[in-house]
Amino acid sequence: MTAAGYDIECDLLVVGGGINGAGIARDAAGRGLCVVLCEKDDLASHTSSASTKLIHGGLRYLEYYEFSLVRKALIEREVLLRAAPHIMRPLRFVMPHAPGQRPALLIRAGLFLYDFLAKRELLPGSSGVRLGCHVAGRPLKPEFSRGFVYSDGWVDDARLVVLNAMDACMHGAAVKTRTACTALRREGDRWYATLLGADGKQSVVRARSVVNAAGPWTASLLGQALPQRRSQHLRLIKGSHIVVKRIFEHDYAYIFQNRDGRIVFAIPYEQDYTLIGTTDLDYKGDPNQVAIDAEEVSYLCELVSQYFTAPVRPEDVVWTYSGVRPLVEDEAQDAKAVTRDYRLELDSNGDGGAPLLSIFGGKITTYRKLAEEAVDLLCKALGNRHPAWTAKACLPGGDLYGDTPQNCAVLRYGEWRDELLQQYRWLPRELVARYARAYGTRIHTLLAGRVKLEDMGAQLEPGLYAAEVDYLRRYEWAVTADDILWRRSKLGLHLPPGAGARLAEWLALHPAQA
Repeated sequence: MTAAGYDIECDLLVVGGGINGAGIARDAAGRGLCVVLCEKDDLASHTSSASTKLIHGGLRYLEYYEFSLVRKALIEREVLLRAAPHIMRPLRFVMPHAPGQRPALLIRAGLFLYDFLAKRELLPGSSGVRLGCHVAGRPLKPEFSRGFVYSDGWVDDARLVVLNAMDACMHGAAVKTRTACTALRREGDRWYATLLGADGKQSVVRARSVVNAAGPWTASLLGQALPQRRSQHLRLIKGSHIVVKRIFEHDYAYIFQNRDGRIVFAIPYEQDYTLIGTTDLDYKGDPNQVAIDAEEVSYLCELVSQYFTAPVRPEDVVWTYSGVRPLVEDEAQDAKAVTRDYRLELDSNGDGGAPLLSIFGGKITTYRKLAEEAVDLLCKALGNRHPAWTAKACLPGGDLYGDTPQNCAVLRYGEWRDELLQQYRWLPRELVARYARAYGTRIHTLLAGRVKLEDMGAQLEPGLYAAEVDYLRRYEWAVTADDILWRRSKLGLHLPPGAGARLAEWLALHPAQA
């Protein structure tokens, strides 16, 4: 610590390395603010890597009259697709219909509204479908003869967080993972935050403002910073997913209706699998220890088995994950009805006090808009006049056809990938295709100076070379085997048993280069 009583000085300290924190850090750094982001674990290690992996307007939110939220999300859907076409892609959803469900006319009216609440340039509209003569009807039970088809998008959620953190770093932000904020106090026009790193070293940050983007821990951090302030309450909702071997061979996803009013998705996942989820349950436990239970597994298996000819059983599950969504507390009694919109709570302790902005609620689709609104508030408080910029900017690796987001980057992604397959034909085709999806144009940084397979270093596991691990450690804050196999990639699903332990041993024997 310096004689002044702090080690680092900045305009903005962001606490929380999920999608909201990373998005705010990116936006603020791009407006010229000096930004520090701290995250107690790895980036996207909690809620932001436990989503259903969808960029969507939220069709079912129309049922709760959340038209403003749906419109906002529908607009953002195409903004995000253009900004990161490598980690996102359009996806068509099939909704089978049967007697006893929501009336077909009501669903059709909802889809009509869904199509026209916001302008579409990339995604086709909805339509009815006769499942008996449609490829998506083949895995379904014969009683589901009719349904609907509509569009949304898919996203690699954990990589979306990392790309936002990378862009923040490229604009000058300091990103500190595995660094907890253990104390936070305001003294006049400055905040003093004590940070504790994984190595046990403490540092003090003096900041003109703080963003509390701690997700499920937002209320706890706010109570620490402002113990006398009554704040907006959070309602913690557990959402769990299961992954099974691929149930169907086509590229459509399904949205299934249940008798209890909930909906569940079945989505093509990682080429060889189907992702099924999610549940919605109030959660009172430790967010660090959230996990699926047997009842949730049975619920998801039983629901999709009502639709698919081949039943899905608990013993078919090859992987599960759960997350705690920190939603805004409202009057809804049922967890599935709790609003997915966000609220921003700004406290400046009167005129001239250092502002603290706390983030409540939100969903991954609207993270960029949330960040823009949050930084607008902070810039006003801090006297920064730089305008919003992220709506017209690519995320790292997303500049397939130029520096600004383009429709063609989404519509012609396959052509761009095929050019890479030719450029790097000395690598296995499936490896180049995976790199293209994960890294976009950053593939050229990963492969810089390499012209033959031997240049990739040791093959640590099938399809995982030392060169990629080095890249992830250097540019993406990867430290552990889980960071690499489950958040930066989903290789953990594809590798043989023991891969995590073997990789952890290799990492310990080969320290990352500074």
